[in-house]
This record gives sequence, C-alpha cells and structure tokens, in this order.
Amino acid sequence: MKIKPIISSITLTVLCCIGLLIQPAQAQDTLQISLGEFIESGLQNSGQVDFERQKVNLAENRIDQARSQRFLPTFQLNTQHGAVPGVESSTDLPEDSYYLDPNLENDWSNWAIFTRAEVQAVQPIFAWGALGNAVEAAKAGAKAAEYEFQSQKAGLEIRLYELYYSHVLAEEVNRLVDEAQGQIDRIEKQIDEKVDQEDSDIDQSDVFKFRVFKSEFAMRAAEMRENIKYIRSVWNYVLQADASTYYEPEQQFLDPVANKIEALTYYKSQALEQRAELKGIEAGIDAAEHGIQATKAQNLPTLFLGITGSYANTPNRPRQDNPFIINNSNYASAGVGFGIRQNLDFLSAKADVERRRIQHRQAKFLRSAAVDGIMLEISERYKNASVSEVKVEKTDEALVTSKKWLRQEQLDYDFGIGDTKDLIEAMQKELELRLQLKQRTFEFNKDMAELYRAAGLPLTALETAN
Repeated sequence: MKIKPIISSITLTVLCCIGLLIQPAQAQDTLQISLGEFIESGLQNSGQVDFERQKVNLAENRIDQARSQRFLPTFQLNTQHGAVPGVESSTDLPEDSYYLDPNLENDWSNWAIFTRAEVQAVQPIFAWGALGNAVEAAKAGAKAAEYEFQSQKAGLEIRLYELYYSHVLAEEVNRLVDEAQGQIDRIEKQIDEKVDQEDSDIDQSDVFKFRVFKSEFAMRAAEMRENIKYIRSVWNYVLQADASTYYEPEQQFLDPVANKIEALTYYKSQALEQRAELKGIEAGIDAAEHGIQATKAQNLPTLFLGITGSYANTPNRPRQDNPFIINNSNYASAGVGFGIRQNLDFLSAKADVERRRIQHRQAKFLRSAAVDGIMLEISERYKNASVSEVKVEKTDEALVTSKKWLRQEQLDYDFGIGDTKDLIEAMQKELELRLQLKQRTFEFNKDMAELYRAAGLPLTALETAN
C-alpha cells in the first residue's frame, strides 16, 4: 500500500512569505476558522504583502512629486550670517555718502552681526502640457504598481488556499487511518482465532504477509501523524497564534469544489478581462504614451514667472540711498519678471523622445507576450483540472466497487468459505482507494484554484455552485 505525502505540494513559498515568529503548538483553546478568514489573516501577517504594498506607496508618491512641479517648483531661501567690523571716514561726508571717500577704512573696534536673506521662486506659466502629461504618466504608473501588487497577492492567496485544504486533508486522512487501524485489529483477531484452531487450513505465508502489512501500515500512520504536526505548526506560523490557542479548519470534510469546469474559451475570455498583469501592462502603455508627450513638451520653449528678493542688514554699517550704489552689508531689493527657458541640446532631446517611443513599443510587445503566456498557462491549468476531475470520478467508482468486494470477502470469511489472502487484499485495496480519493480530491481542488488564478477569477467563486 502506498500513501502519498499529503503536503508534498506545499512549497517553502508560504514559509518565506509570512514574516512571523513560530509560536508553540500547544493548544488549549480550539477555534475554527473559515477559508476566507484564514486567507485574510495570512495576508495581513505576510511580510511579502507589506513589501509589495510599499511599491504602490512609492508609485503614489511619484504622483505627488509630479503635481508639486505645477506650483513653484523652485522656491528657495538662502541666508548668510557673520561678524563684520564697522567703517570709519576721516572726512566730513555723511554716512550715506561714505562711498565717495576713497580712504574709507574698517573700524576694528566696532563689531556687529551681518545678516543676509535671499529668496528665489519660479512659477511655470505655459509648458505645452509637459506638467500635465507628467502627472498623468505618474498616475498610470501608480495603477500599474497597484495591479502588480494584486497579482503578487493573488499568488500568495493560492499558497494559503493550498495550506488551508492541506489541513483539511490531513484531518481526513487521520480519521481514515484510525478507522483502518480498527479494521486491521479486527481482522488480526480473526486470523489469530483461525491460527489457534487445530484443524485450521490457513496459509502461514498469508499470516506473515498480513503482519508485514500491519508493520508497514504502522509506519505510514506515524508519518501521517508527523505530517499533521507539521501542518499545525505552519498554521500557527501563518496565523501568529499564541500557545493558548489552536486553530482548526471550519470545513471538516474534503469534498470536490462546488463549481464544475467550464469550457476552455470561458477561462481565456475571463483572463483577458480580469488578469491583473494585463491591466498593469495596459496602465504601463498609458504611462509610456503620456511620457512621450511630456518629453516632447519639455523640449519646447517654456514660459515662466520669476520672483527674486534679497535683504541684508548690518547695524554698524551705514545704508547707501543711492540706487546705483550697492552696499552688500545693508540693502533690500526685489524683482518680478517673465522668462523663457529653452533646451538647446537638440540631439539629446531627440534621443530622449526616441527612448520614450521605444519604451512605448516595448510595453505593447510585453502585452502581446503576456497574452501568449497566459493563454498557454490557462491551457495547461485546464488540462490539469480536467485530468484531476476524471481521476476523482474514476477513483470514486473504484472505491464503491472495492467496498462491495471487501464486504463480500468479509462475509465469506465469517462463514468460513473465504480466503485470508483475498480478505487482506480487499482490505488493502479499499484503504488505498479511500486515501487516493482524498488525495486526488485535494489535487483537483488545487488544480481548480490554479485554473481560477490563471483566469483572474476570485478563489471565493470556487465555493459557490454554478
């Protein structure tokens, strides 16, 4: 009898995605949690989700930066401070005419604090749409980042979905193992009773085979118990459960998902409308288009309003009233005017526009390649789900037959006309098919979830019948 590992498909992605501390698994309070609650908690506790969310925040910050260029993109205040000596003149000139004294000297006995402040501001008036296109490009980039975030989150949801149902499968297999153990003990008792009979015709080789099977089953049962412990520890890891709380799945039995497989064209059409990756690429194309327009506009003359102001004060030095004379230690000035700014590096400007156009074409080619990849992915996921569905149906049919076989062999054995070898073989086959049915049901549900993920459909739709 072969029992496949029930969590072989759970990759280390879940462990790497959830940045939490592993808590002890000694549970006292048992709480049931639904699939939706489990996925939501896993996403909230995921370090990867937090990391991807920061990319969206950065993209939204670029919108604010682009908008800030519309109003006073240049607004600066500079100040200078220091200690300077006063001045003294040997003439009878008034202080406001000291500039006429060619022998004016510093008065090193008279010190004061020099203070100067300068303000410069530039306000764009007309830029041929460069600023508006830059803002729109930033908005499109933020949308692309948001769609990328949704794509990353959907991938993690699949891993959490798989982990949730791995726990359900583990509990189901554990119950099957307990039932099988009782059946094995009952058959062992019947075999021992036959062996003790003097006129028993039981074949000793069958007895040895049964005992070997019993030992192998005990080994597999121990493996199942360790698998359950492992899954429970991962659940604690994901849910950030403390030592006094134990979570178990609300769903007790592993059944095939409610939805049946639709036609392949349905999933392909849904993918073209719903996949976050394609929406993100479309947003990237939009951003590239606005980027082209913004770059073109930046190479045209820009009309701007300039404002400047400067003030200096030194108490121990006189202020000069003559407007043609500037005393750098005591003065005040201001100016407002219009200006034109033009980039004269035409070769570089042309290269910048061409680079933007290449990026635009690249984004379009990326969409075409992404559509091809998604169509191939859906075809593969569809094939896997279809095969898994057939396996579930045929395994269920075989299990029904094996149960009838086991009941017949048990009746024959009870009436003394049965063969021990046939009874053991029927029991082994029935147990193997029961385990296979649960494992294949798990694989079918997982394949359906992967198919829905490839089509851009929400996993919650799997829980609702068509």
